[in-house]
Amino acid sequence: MLDNDISKVVQADRAHVWHHLFQHRALDSKDPRVIVEGKGLKVWDQNGREFLDAVSGGVWTVNVGYGRKNIADAVRDQLVRMNYFAGAAGSIPGAIFAEKLIEKMPGMSRVYYTNSGSEANEKAFKMVRQIAHKRYGGKKHKILFRERDYHGTTIGTLSAGGQPERVAQYGPLAPGFVEVPHCLEYRAQWDDADYGRRAADAIEEVILREGPETVGALCLEPITAGGGVITPPEGYWPRVQEICRKYDVLLHIDEVVCGVGRTGTWFGYQHYGIEPDFVTMAKGVASGYAAIACCVTTEAVFDLFRSDAEDPMDHFRDISTFGGCTAGPAAAIVNMEIIEQENLLENCTQMGARMMAHLEAMKIRHPIVGDVRGKGLFLGAELVSDRATKAPLDEKLVARVVAECDARGVILGMTNRSLPGLNNTICLSPALTVTAEEIDQIAEVLDQALAVVGGLAAETAA
Repeated sequence: MLDNDISKVVQADRAHVWHHLFQHRALDSKDPRVIVEGKGLKVWDQNGREFLDAVSGGVWTVNVGYGRKNIADAVRDQLVRMNYFAGAAGSIPGAIFAEKLIEKMPGMSRVYYTNSGSEANEKAFKMVRQIAHKRYGGKKHKILFRERDYHGTTIGTLSAGGQPERVAQYGPLAPGFVEVPHCLEYRAQWDDADYGRRAADAIEEVILREGPETVGALCLEPITAGGGVITPPEGYWPRVQEICRKYDVLLHIDEVVCGVGRTGTWFGYQHYGIEPDFVTMAKGVASGYAAIACCVTTEAVFDLFRSDAEDPMDHFRDISTFGGCTAGPAAAIVNMEIIEQENLLENCTQMGARMMAHLEAMKIRHPIVGDVRGKGLFLGAELVSDRATKAPLDEKLVARVVAECDARGVILGMTNRSLPGLNNTICLSPALTVTAEEIDQIAEVLDQALAVVGGLAAETAA
């Protein structure tokens, strides 16, 4: 590290870096953590402490693990040859990866490159709005989003944000975004034996309330991520698809977290037989080795933007500066090859089942575990102070679980600044390369942390 004096790096970080999702008062009395190296699932900080990373870079990103020299080599070789040209022209890795990606997405056809998940979702929103003007006189412009879902950090995507704490203090927001109810059966909003269908019917009710002639699109995560790791109930997605077709509503699936293997299929929506009009993705596309995100559409959507060559307003009049970088698709090509060659989708399914079995056992042992859920290596455990009432465990105690794991050398996450009073879900998402031994290690440490915090919760209740 420069002159091998890591303390200078730490000082520079403390003095000048503005960290994400972080209250910097914590650094009044301690050093920031600087992650200096990673290999497989392991990372090391500036003090040489080793951690097993059970959240893939903190935010569900490093799907193929750390230290992949072949990805780095591919990026380096591409940058030397051609690093960038604006997206009005093409690039060799951009064309190759687009073709490979579309092969994994039957029914989809076109890839629009951007540099972040937020931006990819913005592009889809803009396409919906432009389609409204091109076909419906601007009237069919409303975009529905779901309570608890998250689609990005820009003002536009926050306007489609179903997490009130994420949105708080950033208004006024963009008009034309309308919330529909969540589908978490553990915190059921309706007493209905066919809960999945009932939760989907709530979307139809919102469409009818707003007027179908005004609703252009529905934007949903296939599995809700930061809002509590919510897997959709049986019957939910078929009914959602039916509703969208009935009212001519474009279906936008946000795969920024679930995409490229996280749930055991290439994309989360593929578990449910959905035929979307838009699919957006980012985090796992290149596993964090380069910045890349994509907004993928059907050919039918694409054709709407090339109907009149004489009309200068007919095409999608948009640009993403860093969507023209070649490092992203160069990394993404190798990332996809690794997933295929190492059978990581199968490993994800098997190791996810192993981790879920551990979580189910913890639910039996620890009264503070109210519910466990997830798919593949995208898992969550909702913590409660009372199983009967499902009262959420105090957020500070949930954070204590994370801290106890950290002290034992395992980094995991929790729902953070999302839902007032409901930031109570532990999040687990190790790299798709995780081994059975590593799964068992993560589970053992989490089990120990739950025992400690469960004891504290009992003392508090007494």
